[in-house]
Amino acid sequence: MSVYNLLILKMNFRSIVKISLTALAVIPMLAIAQSGNTSIESFNQAKRLLETKVYYDHRVTLYCGAAFDDQKNITLPQGFTTTKHVKRASRAEWEHVVAAENFGRTFIEWREGSPDCVDKKGKLFKGRNCAQKVNAEYRLMQSDLYNLYPAIGAVNAMRQNYNFQMLPGAANSFGSCEMKIEDRKAEPPERARGQIARTHLYMQHVYPRFKLSSQQDKLMTAWNKTYPVDKWECTRAKRIEAIQGNENRFVKDPCKAAGLW
Repeated sequence: MSVYNLLILKMNFRSIVKISLTALAVIPMLAIAQSGNTSIESFNQAKRLLETKVYYDHRVTLYCGAAFDDQKNITLPQGFTTTKHVKRASRAEWEHVVAAENFGRTFIEWREGSPDCVDKKGKLFKGRNCAQKVNAEYRLMQSDLYNLYPAIGAVNAMRQNYNFQMLPGAANSFGSCEMKIEDRKAEPPERARGQIARTHLYMQHVYPRFKLSSQQDKLMTAWNKTYPVDKWECTRAKRIEAIQGNENRFVKDPCKAAGLW
């Protein structure tokens, strides 16, 4: 073999090694970037974990700052009012900040059903119950602790699956609680906006099937910058990471930078 051929062979070998090492370096980063919940499939289990392992010493709802006890009985803030779902106003419920329907409809079982989704009368069904029954990926997304927050039941019921927007001029929907719901949109109080933003950015980051609209992405990015993390948000994320086994970098990184981790 000529010296020229040996040089070419050597160069090709080095290129292959360089490419291989680069690929190996990228693979773990991609795995981390897309690591959502892989350990909790049961929504009921997720709620129990939040009640006993995360919120046990900080039983306060996200939107209205209402206190609740270990039986989820709510002490309503002074001046809180509601004309709908009055009975649910006395209880704390676990709210999907990124509404379950908003990611659930990316699953064919939610939209169209499945041959495995048949009720006792032999009738096919679809929607949340079908996706939950037959699709493990859906169950993991539904049970992701980072996306679940306590809310007054009436607020949870009225918010439904509405996207968050600014609603200038709209009146508060619950008296003293500065939560506004109008025209199938919801504007949360300032106290909740940072947590809401970082939850949306996390869900989009770790679950490729879920994508924010351009408008929602801009709003959540803006809220993330305007409303920084606080001590409780950092404590919450740290506890969830220990339970669920994955990180929310949108919370963890600023918490570390602020000395709160």
